[in-house]
Amino acid sequence: MKRISFRRAAPFALPAALAVLAVSGAFPARSQELRVEEHVLSNGMKLLLVPRRDEPVVSAGWVARVGSANERPGITGISHLFEHMMFKGTEAIGSKDAAQDARLIAEQERLRGLMRDEESKMRAALRRGEIDDVTKPESKTPRYKELEKEFDVLVKEQRDLLVKNEFDRTYTKQGASGMNASTNSDLTQYFVTVPKNKLELWMWMESDRLKAPVFREFYSERDVVFEERRLRTESTPTGRLDEAFEEMFWHGHPYSWPVVGYPSDIPAITKADADQYYALFYAPNNITAILVGDFDPKDALAMGERYFGRIPRGKNPPPEMTILPPKWEAEMRMNGEADTNPQVGINWHTVAFQNKDAYALQVLAQLLNGRTGRLYKAMVVGDGAVATNVTAAAFSRKYAGEFGVEAEVKEGKTPEDAEKAIYVELEKIKKDHVPAEELQKVKNNFAAQVFRSAQSNMGILYQLMGNEGRGDWREFNGGPKKVQSVTAEDVRRVAQTYLTKENRGVATYTRKAGAAGAAAAPEEPALLAVPEQMRPMVKQTLARLATSTDTDKLKQTIAQMESQSGQVPPQMKPATDLILQKARERLTELEKAPKTTEKK
Repeated sequence: MKRISFRRAAPFALPAALAVLAVSGAFPARSQELRVEEHVLSNGMKLLLVPRRDEPVVSAGWVARVGSANERPGITGISHLFEHMMFKGTEAIGSKDAAQDARLIAEQERLRGLMRDEESKMRAALRRGEIDDVTKPESKTPRYKELEKEFDVLVKEQRDLLVKNEFDRTYTKQGASGMNASTNSDLTQYFVTVPKNKLELWMWMESDRLKAPVFREFYSERDVVFEERRLRTESTPTGRLDEAFEEMFWHGHPYSWPVVGYPSDIPAITKADADQYYALFYAPNNITAILVGDFDPKDALAMGERYFGRIPRGKNPPPEMTILPPKWEAEMRMNGEADTNPQVGINWHTVAFQNKDAYALQVLAQLLNGRTGRLYKAMVVGDGAVATNVTAAAFSRKYAGEFGVEAEVKEGKTPEDAEKAIYVELEKIKKDHVPAEELQKVKNNFAAQVFRSAQSNMGILYQLMGNEGRGDWREFNGGPKKVQSVTAEDVRRVAQTYLTKENRGVATYTRKAGAAGAAAAPEEPALLAVPEQMRPMVKQTLARLATSTDTDKLKQTIAQMESQSGQVPPQMKPATDLILQKARERLTELEKAPKTTEKK
């Protein structure tokens, strides 16, 4: 199950993803309070400056306060699609002939309008039962096939003009590293590390792609996103079940649909939809740029105004998301079968970002989590063991939160056995105060984790972007005091308040009847050196690497991880070393494979 991985980042945003894992629910200690200069440019764009003279580089990024929660049925996945499209270049970058490129895009759009008319006829035929799948070649109308051929000719003409990956190559040639982006339900962020003398290059390139982006290869990139969904969801043993559980758990709320989008929505998104969405949510008054590293704040502010300040303010403010999660009055359950080991996942509705109860819930999760946590001791080791692995997590999103526990069942036991064992441990916390020594140990671990993660520019940048995207960058400094002030009574109270039967959703998975019940594959030996609480995310990352077919993204991943290897906290090094090794192996495998199709 992957439901504990609440932050759904783009594939291969690995160092960033690991940074999130290291600081999930944690904040810098009081003594580590970060000094941040906040400025607002003339067009409403916010600029945060964090000068650090440790090394002659700047980790720079910007976060748009838009994610899948801002979408609607019909265009789900469009936020994630933008994450791809924003690397396609501008009028100045990405094409040998910008004027001809623009004419080809306009002609492509004209044909796509005619093709959509035919698609409407195909959907009507599907409803009448005349065809069984609109995506099958034999379901296409004769006129659609004609238009498709014309469109393909235009695509080929445009590809002859394109300068592939020029955005990335421009950065790389100037010594930059780690360029990447990620999208989740609440935000979309873009980041890179540049040499200190290339800060103005970053200012120009990033402001240019915000001011004059060109969405080249829009429809082929839409197909890439659809393929990404197939690999991450459709082709995994529990992908569709996990998605169904999220829909059930968040019913009636935008968190119910997947960040990658629904399979019927992705192919239906039009460039007109994209242009409208971009104008609304990528306006400078909905964006915060952040610099962390070696720079002069006065010079950086002047450059920020000169470059980013030239972008026109949005004509309309982004609409407020007003939908609230429904109040549950009964437990909801889902039982599924898959080619996987038996497992159980339990989610409870909790509170939004910066709610006063969020901190006690995060402390509670860490009391339960890890090799020294209560759940592991009670369920994984000893004669009464019912699980091979168990994980707890608490996460407060921008509009609502969740507390989750999932367990993989030991051979000879059932998901029901593991579920009962989880409730036994939770009842103990509801009944008795956590001993002071145990509570303090968790608080110390929080402080230590954040201290380590805050030693790198990228670690600081990523936390600031996450907090700002969810509502307030000041949580970076304000959170630690709230975590350290959590009491044993607070922990007991939130357990009693939120971890109730009527507030939870439960999913149990059993192996499909007739499927081979072979023993679980042996653990990757190198995983034994990875901290227990990090293994689920590392395993998920390794699984994505194993199915990756995008050599460009693999190269970006490897470059990013290599550039930050010296900044990795000691407890995370086994994980990053393993991921880097597997990324290199996968890249070598792909480069040696015969090329049979053109990469889009």
